[in-house]
Order: sequence, then C-alpha cells, then structure tokens
Amino acid sequence: MKLNFDPQLVWLFGGVLGLLVVASTIGAILRRTAKVDAARAVIENLNARTRAWWGMSAIFALSLLTGGMGAVLLFGALSFLALREYLTLVPTRRADHRTLFWTFFVITPLNYYLVYTHWYGFFSILIPVFAFVFVPTRMALAGDTEQFLERAAKIQFGLMICAYCVSYAPALFLLDIPGYEGRGANLLLYLVVVDQMSDVLQYVWGKLMGKHKIAPQVSPNKTWEGFLGGVATATALGTALWWVTPFTPWESAGMSLVICLMGFGGGLVMSAIKRDAGVKDFGAMIEGHGGILDRIDSICFAAPVFFQLTRYFFTP
Repeated sequence: MKLNFDPQLVWLFGGVLGLLVVASTIGAILRRTAKVDAARAVIENLNARTRAWWGMSAIFALSLLTGGMGAVLLFGALSFLALREYLTLVPTRRADHRTLFWTFFVITPLNYYLVYTHWYGFFSILIPVFAFVFVPTRMALAGDTEQFLERAAKIQFGLMICAYCVSYAPALFLLDIPGYEGRGANLLLYLVVVDQMSDVLQYVWGKLMGKHKIAPQVSPNKTWEGFLGGVATATALGTALWWVTPFTPWESAGMSLVICLMGFGGGLVMSAIKRDAGVKDFGAMIEGHGGILDRIDSICFAAPVFFQLTRYFFTP
C-alpha cells in the first residue's frame, strides 16, 4: 500500500499536532492552578477532550497516509458505529431485524464500496433512491404495521445521516479538480480541521463569554456568543489554510463559513434527536465526547454540502 507524504498534508497535520501539544500543556497547567470546583470540572472536561483527540488524530493520520482506501475504511467504520448508536435510540420491532441486516451489512458497505471505486453516479442515488424504496418495502413484507411510518422514517433517516452524509467526507477523493489531482486527503483534512475547530472554538467562546442561549430546550450549552465567536475564528482559520486547498483566500473564507454553519446545524439537529430520546449522549466510546455520533454530528451536515459546492464550482 502506497503511503501519501504530500508536503502540504504533512505541514497541516504537523500544525494539528502542535495545537494538541499546546492544549495538553495548557490543560496540565490549569489543572494544577484551578481552585474552584466549577473551574476544575470545565478544565477536566477540556483535558479529556484533548486526550481523546490525541487518539483520534493518530487514527485519522494513518487513514490519510494510506490514501483513499484508508479514508474509506475509517469513515465506513465510523458510519457503522454511528448507525448502531442511532438505532439503539429509535423504536424498532422484531419484524425490522431483516431490514436492519440489509441496512448494516449490505447497503452501508455497498455505499462505501461505490466511493472507493469512484462510481459517483451510483453512489449519489444508492441511498436516497434505491434504499429509500427498499427499506419500507422490506418492512412491509414482514407484515408488522404497528407504527410503520415512524419506524421506516427513522431507519431511513439514520441511513441518510450516518451512512450517506458521512460518506461524503471520503468521497472528496472522487473530485477531479484541475491542478489539484491526487490531493483528496488534503481537502478531507481541511474539512475536518475547520469543522472540528469550529466545534471546539464555539465551546471555548461559550464558556468564556456565553450568556444568551440559542435553543435552550435543544442544546443548553449553545450560546450566541459561543456561536459567533467560534464561527468567526474557525472561518479565519480556514481562510489562513487556503494554501492547502484549490481555493483562493476569499473562496476559502466562503467555504470555511459554510462548513462552520452546516456543522452547527448538524450538531443542533442531532442534539434535538437526543433530547427527544431523553439521553445526553449517543454513547460513551470517546472520553469527553460521548459516542461516535456525538463527535461526527457536525460532519454529517458539513461534508455533503462542502462536497457539492466544491464539485459544482471547481470541477469541469
């Protein structure tokens, strides 16, 4: 397997590791100096998030270095785990088991196989068209009509969010951008860095200055101050990283802003689902972050929109 050592990719990921070193150092200092219980709780949460990011960064780096195959395998695994977390929260019945088998072990893997083989035409309609009509048909054949529409809609929504939308991240390797051939990993890392830094910076700005709640019944910790500060600084970061993309600085600013806004929307929608289900997190797999879906909720909305804008404006 050929490893990808693109200089731009190495420099960008080196910057990510540098940020983690700085965050770990600051976290260690703050942990020793904090005297108030509330401050200790916030600092411990930040330190837990930083430790989790070290592990996630190592896995992500390996997937990028191995090129498109590594990215497809990584995000395929994330989709499988996220879909599993999601479906534990929605009502399914014994009659749905065979439909769920198709969902997990046929449709989702096939979706990622199409990404790997660069078959965009089929990939783009597999879940929105073929799975959309297959899932309720297979459920109807089972003969259980109780809460049929609710069950079918929730399974289809899970497929769209956890499999289809997430798979647009590794699908960035499909894009044939003139003068930018073979750099899908750079574009993927750009998306993830801007998206995840927007999450982190919104959290930090919210803790520092947050007073006015955006949607307190959905996500009590999201404030207008955190949203505006986090989106502005993450957009500035994305603009500064224009050199790793096929975009000009102004184009990079626009793309970064879209990523941040879509990421916020994804996080808010997934928070609404958790509140409806009466849970705080989708899972507990990642220290300080909850489950897999808690960590990639913003990518669910950001990845497909970023992909389509890039494809529309920057490919022939």
